[in-house]
Amino acid sequence: MRQFTAIVNPTAGGSAGVPVLLQVARLLREAGAELETEYSRSLAHAQELARDAGRRHRVVLAVGGDGISGAVGGALSGTGTLFGLVPAGRGNDFARALGLPTDPEALARVLLHGDPRSVDTIEVHSAHGRGVVLGSVYAGVDALANRHANRSALFKGAASYYAGGLRAVATWRPAAYQVTVDGERLAHRGYTVVAANSAYYGSGRIIAPGARLDDGLLEVVMIREAPRRLFFTLMKELRSGAHVHRPEVRIVRGREVRIEADREVPYGADGEVDAVLPVTARVLPGALAVLC
Repeated sequence: MRQFTAIVNPTAGGSAGVPVLLQVARLLREAGAELETEYSRSLAHAQELARDAGRRHRVVLAVGGDGISGAVGGALSGTGTLFGLVPAGRGNDFARALGLPTDPEALARVLLHGDPRSVDTIEVHSAHGRGVVLGSVYAGVDALANRHANRSALFKGAASYYAGGLRAVATWRPAAYQVTVDGERLAHRGYTVVAANSAYYGSGRIIAPGARLDDGLLEVVMIREAPRRLFFTLMKELRSGAHVHRPEVRIVRGREVRIEADREVPYGADGEVDAVLPVTARVLPGALAVLC
C-alpha cells in the first residue's frame, strides 16, 4: 500500500485545497493507505517538504493549483519519486493535461492504484536563477495577464484570468522578440511566445493543441502583431485551440528555446510570473513519474 505525503497550499483556489484534501484523505485512509499532511509557507518551502518526503520514499501529493504543482513536481523531477496531484486551484492546467478526474472517489482510485506515467519537465534558466517547471513558459501579454489575475481582489477563479487578459491586452505594446529554437534564430514581433510542454494554460485555454507531455519536445507558439480587435478574437479561440489556424500564429517544435526581447517583458511558468526576459527553457524527457 502506498504511503503519501500531501503538501498543501493553504491559499489555493480561495482555500479550497483543504476541504478537497479532506475528502480524498478519508478515502485513502479507508483503503489502508498512510497519509501525512504538510502545509507550505511558500513555494520554496513546499519544495523542501517534497524533497524530504521523497528521501523517505513516500508518494508526494501537491494539493492546490498549478503554482504548487509546478513547484513540487519541479523539485521531484529527476529523483524517481512518485508524484500525485489533488487539483484544488484556479487553473489546474497540468492536472487537466494529465486527464485527472475531479471526483474525489475517482481521484483516490488513481492515487491508490494508478500506474506511474513518465512525463517531461522543463528546466528554466534566467537571471532569476534555475528551476524546473511542468506546464509551460510564456513571455508577453499572457504573463502580464497572469500577473493581474494573481493580484486580483475583485475576481476569482477563471474569471480572474479573463479579467486579467482584458486588462493586459488593452495596454500591451507588441514587443520585438528573438526566439532561438535548437540553435535556429527566429525574429518575432507580437504579443507572446509560449514554450509549451502541456496543451493547456490560463485555466483551460488550449494554447498548444499539439503539445504532448511525453514526446521530449516543447511546442513553441508565437502570436504575431495584429489589430487589437483580432487579438480579442484569438483569445476566444484559445478555448478550442482554433487559433492555431490563423496566419498570425506560428508554431515550431524543439528541445531548447531561448526567448529574448527588445524591452522588459515579463515571463511566467506554471502560474508564477515575477520574472522578466531573457529566459531559456530546455525539456527534460521523462524526468517525472506521475500517478494518472
